[in-house]
Amino acid sequence: MKKQTLPTIFAADQSPHWTSQHDGIWSRRGADLDAVPTLSILTTLWDQPRWLEAYHLYDDQGSELFEEICELPEYYLTRTENSILEAQAKNIIAAAAVECIVELGAGYSKKTIHLLTEQLRQRGHCLFAPIDVSAAGLIASQAAVRRDFPQIEFHGIHARYDAGFAAVDKNLPTLFVFLGSTIGNFNQTDFPRFFRALAEAMGPNDYLLLGADRVKDKNILQPAYNDSRGITAAFILNVFQNINRLLGGNFAREKMRYHSWFNPEWQQIEMYAVAKENQTIRFPSAKAEFIWQRDERILVEISRKFEANRLQEQLSFIGLQPVAHYSDPQDWFSVLLLRKQAHR
Repeated sequence: MKKQTLPTIFAADQSPHWTSQHDGIWSRRGADLDAVPTLSILTTLWDQPRWLEAYHLYDDQGSELFEEICELPEYYLTRTENSILEAQAKNIIAAAAVECIVELGAGYSKKTIHLLTEQLRQRGHCLFAPIDVSAAGLIASQAAVRRDFPQIEFHGIHARYDAGFAAVDKNLPTLFVFLGSTIGNFNQTDFPRFFRALAEAMGPNDYLLLGADRVKDKNILQPAYNDSRGITAAFILNVFQNINRLLGGNFAREKMRYHSWFNPEWQQIEMYAVAKENQTIRFPSAKAEFIWQRDERILVEISRKFEANRLQEQLSFIGLQPVAHYSDPQDWFSVLLLRKQAHR
């Protein structure tokens, strides 16, 4: 059997814990990523009120629907963030003198290409390591990078974000990239927990590039999450087909409807599935069931909106020092560059 060559991105004490079933894609030994969604679904559906973690949305069908959302005229986020990165990639890479780019998410969107192109132009070399729970997404990203950037050393990390970034060598100067306003999916409890863990995992020469949607008029926000073609509704409600497949459940699409609104107190869009009638939801594999009552809501996803200055101050308390703030002409979206704070 051919001996595996361990990638240089892993810390020395982490390397023994990772293995490769596909060339260039690394998984943690013994990790069962399929078990995590089951526990998450059962836990949050029994909470009061009921809710789901957003990552359940991204099965194959959900991922395709989200790609359609990104092209909708109402959904300004993707094209606005991309325009910022296209204009500022040169300045971002010049400010962040790193050897490795670690993207939280399968990566290789139009936005990532701007960064990879500049890293090669300015430094002549690049390690690229996207982290994702989808092995298929990582394999697709790898194929695209090898086709368009054969000089880039690609290492996909098949893991949850926290397990993936904790394995990266702190002595390797790294730019962690977290785009798409995915930060908005974290609730007020998960947000500080996640960024404290990321800051702790970062080395003294590491940076974070973070995309965050800004607070703005609800007449701009609300159509972005309730488009005229109903693609967003299909995306949100598709999560229940994913749950049925994972747990053998009996959620019925025709017995639910989509509802979204902007919550001004929490400054977030909230996306719900609402029961049209009383129904008994059963999970035979877990020997569990509950009554989903008419008009009862299940919170499927949130998208928080941020005031850029307050967000930078909050992250500085966690240990991430602001370096630069890039925005668009309308100040609709922020791309923040932050650096790991030196210990005082």
